[in-house]
Amino acid sequence: VYNPQNDRIYSKDPPEKEQRVVERVQKAQSVMVWAGVCATGKTPLVSVEPCVKINRHNYMEMLDQDCFPWTEQHFGNEWWCFQQDTAPAHKANETQDFLRDRCPDFITRDEWPPRSPDLNPLDYSVWSILEEKACAKPHTNVESLKRTLVKAWDEISVETLKKIVDDFPKRLKACVEADGGHFE
Repeated sequence: VYNPQNDRIYSKDPPEKEQRVVERVQKAQSVMVWAGVCATGKTPLVSVEPCVKINRHNYMEMLDQDCFPWTEQHFGNEWWCFQQDTAPAHKANETQDFLRDRCPDFITRDEWPPRSPDLNPLDYSVWSILEEKACAKPHTNVESLKRTLVKAWDEISVETLKKIVDDFPKRLKACVEADGGHFE
């Protein structure tokens, strides 16, 4: 198979750039997304702008614009509990106060065990499903990756989410038995 990357030309007068230069990306671009799940549904998948470092301000804005409208529509007047890990934006005092005001209930930073991705349904299951579906083939650009992520997100069924969330109590028990340590 012809591979233009193997071509080498030694000349005082190189050919036109368009004819001979093969460009390639050294580091693949990536996309950061945010989402929420429960046993009966999922929030929209939210793309974070490139080079944005999530802090308490943009995290609360994301919750306000993307999470809470969904929870109002999905749960109505039903009780629900918001769960998040202890990432810096999540555990900030301002974020904790914001959640106290906006959620019927939520797991505070003091209640959430440190370094515990084993307890977060997104971390222990959903992200890997999304990655497997969206990254099965390489993407030529970020927009292609975003479209594929949204398509893969839409394909995750409520039945799958229910199984993942129903696994949570077993994972809590395993965490207690491991005395807060790592478990599979």
